[in-house]
Amino acid sequence: MPDPSLDVLCIGNAIVDVIADATDDFLTDEGLVKGTMRLIDAGEAERLYAHMGPGRQVSGGSAGNTAAGVAALGGRAGFIGQVAPDQLGEFYRHDLTAAGVEFITPAADVGVPTARSMILVTPDGHRTMNTFLGAAQHLPASALDEEQIRGSAILYLEGYLWDPETPRYAMIRAIEVARRASRKIAFTLSDIFCVDRHRDGFGALLDDGRIDILFANQAEIEALAGVPHLDTAIAAVSGKVETLVVTRSEDGALATRGGERVEVPAEPIDALVDTTGAGDLFAAGFLVGEARGLGLERSLRLGAICAAEVIQHYGARPEADLRALAGELFA
Repeated sequence: MPDPSLDVLCIGNAIVDVIADATDDFLTDEGLVKGTMRLIDAGEAERLYAHMGPGRQVSGGSAGNTAAGVAALGGRAGFIGQVAPDQLGEFYRHDLTAAGVEFITPAADVGVPTARSMILVTPDGHRTMNTFLGAAQHLPASALDEEQIRGSAILYLEGYLWDPETPRYAMIRAIEVARRASRKIAFTLSDIFCVDRHRDGFGALLDDGRIDILFANQAEIEALAGVPHLDTAIAAVSGKVETLVVTRSEDGALATRGGERVEVPAEPIDALVDTTGAGDLFAAGFLVGEARGLGLERSLRLGAICAAEVIQHYGARPEADLRALAGELFA
């Protein structure tokens, strides 16, 4: 195969985030569980938007955040996702391409607007997401640029996109194209919500050897394995993938590959402001490390640096110079 034109190609929901402060009482009054993600319809999206406080608008979506993080580190990043031909869709495309990400998937009129997520951030920095998937859940396999997939060193897929049937088939097709081109395939479990709904589907991907790099936080890997114990869960899953990466918030992160297990601490921060995008940016750092052959320990450290940066401000896109923060890791 020729050398890749992209380091990481991300496939996921193209979502515009609307981020607002909220109190714990507001979450209680709305019947929301802090720190979770729920899917809502257009009517609930309008109702909640009317009740929440002033919001800041930024292009988001898990895989889109990761792609932006890869680009911010100087990596060659691409994104595949569905937007509608509307104002939010134009905003999303401009915002992502301005960040240096290749986004060539055409907009499509599928009868619903571009997706948006109302993200409520409580004073402790935790975020509660209320997501209307809109056009994002209608990504068809026909929208894939298979040459783009074949030309990417790593294909990165978000578990959130597995929920609707149409993009699930697109993801399976993308995996097939990448596998035939001998490219690496990475997958993130995304949320316990996704694991609980699709444990069998995710398990089949692993059992069939379709995933090379699996990302999960501690709760997600334990849910996937069906055991409330980290090391037992790791033992149950690690043999099914080449590389397993588990993030543990303030307890750092670990990765396994073959008989190797590496752990790194969380990077120190001045203040926790908003955890939105922490896992997405961790994945960006780790994947850039993988693309550059840095090894598990340095790739984990790079992920931790990126995650630490993004949780110290609102929004899931880096504001500081990630390449400068990485320092000697790129030396």
